[in-house]
Amino acid sequence: MRCGFLFHRRGKPLPAVLLICATALILASSSHAQNEQSGSGQLASITITGSTKYHSDQIAPVTGLHVGDQITRDDIQKGADSLANLGLFNKVQFRFATVTSGVEVQYEVADAPTIPVLFDNFPWLSDADLIAGIQTSVHLFDGTAPDHGTILDDISNALARQLQAHAITVNVTYEVVTLRWNEEKVVRLRAEGAIPTIQSIVFGDALASSDHAIADRLPDLVGKPYSRSAIETFEFEQVRPIYLSHAFLQVKFEEPTPRVEANHVVVRAPIVPGPAFVWNGVTWFGNQAISSADLTKLVNVNLGGPADGMKIQSTWESVRSAYSRLGYLDMALNLFPNFNVETKRVSYTVKIAEGPQYHMGKLVLTGLSMEGERRVRSGWRIPAGAVFDDSFYQEFVEDGIKQALAGLPVHYLRIGRYLDKDQAAATINVMLDFQ
Repeated sequence: MRCGFLFHRRGKPLPAVLLICATALILASSSHAQNEQSGSGQLASITITGSTKYHSDQIAPVTGLHVGDQITRDDIQKGADSLANLGLFNKVQFRFATVTSGVEVQYEVADAPTIPVLFDNFPWLSDADLIAGIQTSVHLFDGTAPDHGTILDDISNALARQLQAHAITVNVTYEVVTLRWNEEKVVRLRAEGAIPTIQSIVFGDALASSDHAIADRLPDLVGKPYSRSAIETFEFEQVRPIYLSHAFLQVKFEEPTPRVEANHVVVRAPIVPGPAFVWNGVTWFGNQAISSADLTKLVNVNLGGPADGMKIQSTWESVRSAYSRLGYLDMALNLFPNFNVETKRVSYTVKIAEGPQYHMGKLVLTGLSMEGERRVRSGWRIPAGAVFDDSFYQEFVEDGIKQALAGLPVHYLRIGRYLDKDQAAATINVMLDFQ
């Protein structure tokens, strides 16, 4: 006799839902009447299908079921719960059948997306050693993880045990973050305890080693507990701009490597600067509201001179600002750099999607007295129907309101502001809430 039931779950762990077939559940052969009455049977086999990342024999231990065990319907359900709660699968289904040798159980899963794991402040061991250590007890760990699920706890606990084996006692926590320097989403693992402090940072390039601005900011790291993400943030915010300003537009920062000495860490931070580029101009496409000649006037880099990356970035901001003053708040710049490594020249093709030109709709004010509202409205300089000037709006919120309310006993902690854009009508309602 054959019978089965289905478990189906998507997304984050939720209470299990059973769909039980109409046929009576029989988990044992007719020769085991006592087991038949108790609703249990011997597990003959367990298989898992549907995963493209893991083999069946890798996943099966997570269910807690073992061939030869006496199992019940609840045991099969608990196995499904364990798979779903793990976080590695966004769908779990199962079915079973009774055969002469016992009960055959099959789970069908679908892989959930995973993201890289970042070991933030573990200077004692390399990433390869940490990953290998975790895999001894978390067999499904491959250096990536889902953004939720029990496997994150398993990884953290395995990492703490691994360090304990090296006489390092720490607690391990995790959080999902987006890295500033590459906009990548990762699971960041951190050790909480006695973390060695950074004694020195050895940059792998002369410019970083000799630059005074970088040296002045090194106390932000030196003497502080070791943190890889802090070092990489420092490289992105303090070191990278120096290289860009010297026209090293393809500079690469390799992974910092720590070396523990006593209770301190010496960090090597390799840098590959690449060539220093010469500016070879920009070509504009898609622009109608502003001519190419006027856009080129906004470029703050001399043709044939060093391609100062910081000035190039400020050029794009100037273009966005010019369009926003004309009401093109949805304007998008698509930048296509053309690096010629042989001639060490760089040029840009810039495609502009201007979008609608917005006009002023209504000015909605809340939280003010009648006199306060009158003053604010009198200071607002964009009449209904006029082209919306975003630069004036920004300046008005920052300074114009204060000037308008000067001398009036108005008390507010902050101003809630919102631009209600109607793309179809190409109008903007400005909403200011004084709180």
